[in-house]
Amino acid sequence: MPAKISAALRKRAARVKLFLCDVDGVLTDGSIFIGGEREFKRFNIRDGLGLVLARRAGLKVGWVSARPSLATKLRADELKIDFLVQQGDATSKTAAIEKLLAQEKLSWSDVCFVGDDIIDLGPLTRAGVAIAVGDAVAEAKAKAHFTTKAVGGRGAVREAVELILRTQGKWTQFVEKYSE
Repeated sequence: MPAKISAALRKRAARVKLFLCDVDGVLTDGSIFIGGEREFKRFNIRDGLGLVLARRAGLKVGWVSARPSLATKLRADELKIDFLVQQGDATSKTAAIEKLLAQEKLSWSDVCFVGDDIIDLGPLTRAGVAIAVGDAVAEAKAKAHFTTKAVGGRGAVREAVELILRTQGKWTQFVEKYSE
């Protein structure tokens, strides 16, 4: 875990039960490839494994995107993401997450949210652990409790997951398991 993690952030991270993140610019580098009948996105395999490990460690995992995309749904299905919200402009990300929190009987202090742009400011302001990716806009970084070294689509989500799992004492079990 990075040495610069404050005691206050450790306390917040220890409480996390729900790991949520934006998709475009967080799980991807923000690029989309459109042509023919399909849209393509590039996802980072280490981010994917991090999310799988988070689920195996007992966290619920969800993605909240304002942009509906079949590519996002396919990747979420592949990783067995617990919650996929692709609401378009129908509602804010904050409102979508509040609905999810009510459904799961959780509060904002139970949430880690990873974002990168101004559309993520509502959740970043409310989350128990707010994380901005390394190449996030200044406004998102200003709201974050932590900014990753990695940029969106290049391991930032994995870095965030590791921070949470290490703080909760759940990371070592995976290192040991995969060292056999």
